[in-house]
Formats: sequence, C-alpha cells, structure tokens
Amino acid sequence: MTNFQRLKELTEELQESANYLVDIFQKVKSTGESEDFYEVVRPYANKVADWNAEWKDLAEEWVKTEKPLYLHPSQISTASDHLEVISIQAFFKETSKKRFLDSAKSVQFILQTVLDRL
Repeated sequence: MTNFQRLKELTEELQESANYLVDIFQKVKSTGESEDFYEVVRPYANKVADWNAEWKDLAEEWVKTEKPLYLHPSQISTASDHLEVISIQAFFKETSKKRFLDSAKSVQFILQTVLDRL
C-alpha cells in the first residue's frame, strides 16, 4: 500500500471517528452520564491516538510535497491536536458544548478537505 492510499484510508477512519465522537458527545450531554474512563474512554482514545499519529506524519509529508490548495502543515497539526482532545472529552458530561463542537467541526473540515484534495 502506498503512502497516498494509507493517508486516504486513515483520513476516512478518522472522519468516521470524529462523527462518532460528536454522536457520543450528544448522547452524554442528553443523558447526563459520563462514560467509564478505563473501560470505554481510554481504549477508544488510544485507538484514535494511534491512527492520528500515523495520519499526522503522512498528511504533513503529503502537504509539504504536493502543496494542495488551502491546506498547510499547521492545519494538519492543529486538526491532529484537536482530534486527540475530543477523543477524550466526548465521553464526559462536564465538557463545554461550544468548545467541543468548535473543535469537532474544525477536525471534520480539515479531514474533508484532505479527502477532497486527495
């Protein structure tokens, strides 16, 4: 598998994860019950962190070499950072709604832009 194919695959996986995290966040907010950290949050966040680390490396390299329109390495880095944060915050009722949704929308936008440019 080429780096290009792997980047596309990881971007799609992370996009699904970002959408899932928004759904989880809305569920947690509506029920008022946080998820168990060790049984639910940690395993999911670790899985996303693994994908995210690989994605960030591939995406930054791709942006530097291909120079796609409207994408810069700093945006990849920011999306990666936001993704790490929301992959944990989504599961807790104390999370700020505006901050979470702004971060999630930012991640979703960058992931979609990467897919569009690929």
